[in-house]
Amino acid sequence: MIGIRQKLVLGFGGLLLIVAAMGVLTIRQIDVLGGAIDVILKQNYRSVVACQEMTESLERIDSGVLFTFTGHYNDGMSTIRTQELNFHNALNVELGNITLPGEHQKAMQIKRLFMEYTGVIDQVTNPALPLSQRQQRYFSTLLPLFQRIMQFSGEVLDMNQSNMQQANDNARQMAKSAHNNMLVAIFSSAVIALLFSFQSHRWILRPIKKLMASAEEIRKGNLDIVLDTTSSDEIGQLSGSFNEMTATLRQMRKSDMETLLRTRKATQEVFKVLPSPIAVLDLDGQVEISTGTAEDYFGLKPGVNIRDSGYEWLKVLLQKDFREGSATDSGEGNGYIQHFAGNREYFFQAMAVPVSAGTALIFRDVTQLHEQLELKRSVIATVSHQLRTPLTSLRMSIHLLLEERVGHLNGQQADLLLAAREETERLVNILDDLLDLNRIESGKAPLNLLSVAPLRLGIEGIEPFLVAARDQGISIVNTIAEGLPEVMADTASIRHVFANLLSNALRFTPPGGTVTASAAEDQDTIRFTIADTGSGIAPEHLEHLFEQFYRVPGQQAESGVGLGLSIVKEIVEAHGGTVCAQSDPGKGSVFQFTLPVQKNRSA
Repeated sequence: MIGIRQKLVLGFGGLLLIVAAMGVLTIRQIDVLGGAIDVILKQNYRSVVACQEMTESLERIDSGVLFTFTGHYNDGMSTIRTQELNFHNALNVELGNITLPGEHQKAMQIKRLFMEYTGVIDQVTNPALPLSQRQQRYFSTLLPLFQRIMQFSGEVLDMNQSNMQQANDNARQMAKSAHNNMLVAIFSSAVIALLFSFQSHRWILRPIKKLMASAEEIRKGNLDIVLDTTSSDEIGQLSGSFNEMTATLRQMRKSDMETLLRTRKATQEVFKVLPSPIAVLDLDGQVEISTGTAEDYFGLKPGVNIRDSGYEWLKVLLQKDFREGSATDSGEGNGYIQHFAGNREYFFQAMAVPVSAGTALIFRDVTQLHEQLELKRSVIATVSHQLRTPLTSLRMSIHLLLEERVGHLNGQQADLLLAAREETERLVNILDDLLDLNRIESGKAPLNLLSVAPLRLGIEGIEPFLVAARDQGISIVNTIAEGLPEVMADTASIRHVFANLLSNALRFTPPGGTVTASAAEDQDTIRFTIADTGSGIAPEHLEHLFEQFYRVPGQQAESGVGLGLSIVKEIVEAHGGTVCAQSDPGKGSVFQFTLPVQKNRSA
């Protein structure tokens, strides 16, 4: 039996012989060419380099002489002495590498002229002589010597380059001979390769193509194919292995289908009893598996396509999931989806999660959470309103007592009443903040959006704090430019934002510090910045600053209860903007918020 290995050895053996012959011929010709090239480099290259170095050194010496004429005497003399040494070194190399007839005479002529040249340099660079006399000596004597040395150096360079060119031509002739020999060897290799290619097509390629076609059929799912195994070489053995593999695959497919059916049925049964609405979709948006709650609440039964569900927000959610390729949340307003089922109102948070060859829709029931938030808002509003009446009476009583309308007060009584008035005012401010926050969260504080210049917002927001800042020894700087695009804003609400940020900045900035207000255009928004040089905020507190009732540890009691920044966040987000904070402990804090630019600027 002649196997594939023997067939390959037979075909490649002839190629190996040709390659070996080509290698011997190539090495022989390379040795000859290498000798010729070595002659070129050894005999002439050093002289060429030496001439180039002499020319370069001579030009730099001439530049040094000119430097002495222009007031740079020391730099010029330093260049002259350095380049004289370089010239001598290059000249010695040339004198020690004389290889051509007449080259020695020209090199000696260069040496003689350079000695004369250096003597004239000493006269031209003598600072004791007048500048005009030195310049006249330069043009009358030194420059002609410079030109003659350059001429002889160029002649030596041309002699060596001409000799190198001649040697190069000889090398080219030898290379041409090697080229012809290589062509003969390559042609012989090509003939043998063609013969082997023809035979390999019959021995190897044709059976392999049959195997490839069979493998393609198997890829398409045709496991009933049987290959011809009449050949006794490795291809025949591989065909037999293919037949065994397809038999095994047929058995495995049958077993896997049974397992898959059992798993799918079990999954469907488990899905039906899950309490949360969940649906798994294929790539076309058709429901494959769903829970009973998903069918009851949203009608997402197996076989239903999302495009036919009637929920536009669900289509948008899926499009966003396909576009981003990651888990995506969606909802309306505050992120909740309002849904009515069985004469009851429900609230859900929807999430689309990419899964293998599809998407999983998960609906989290947040009805109880939403009801708790509504209850909290109602309680806060009720309690705040109920407390305002007794607080008003208490404030009035303290006011009348301090005015001594019902009797005189001693010093201790006055101090106690002043402290009571401060705490009462602080309690009133807390109730006002609670009511403001409740109105914003519940949507009962509509915004009167107008087109306003950012500079005007900054001026109106900063002006109430100028006197207080001056009393504290703090500078407030307004760097908001006049030409920024106008924004859509409720001026009263934004004044509240500025008031909160500026009061915080002044509270935590020591005397001598600075509070800076600035603004810049950022795509379709204007980004306002309030920066201070105060004590700063530790990094672990930054992410909680805008949470309700959060206070950074270490603050004084009169700094509030932690509602100011949460109100700022609600106001800015109601405008369609964002708010953030950055801080470097010991160096200050930076608070930023954005407001949308007016869409129709021409209007």
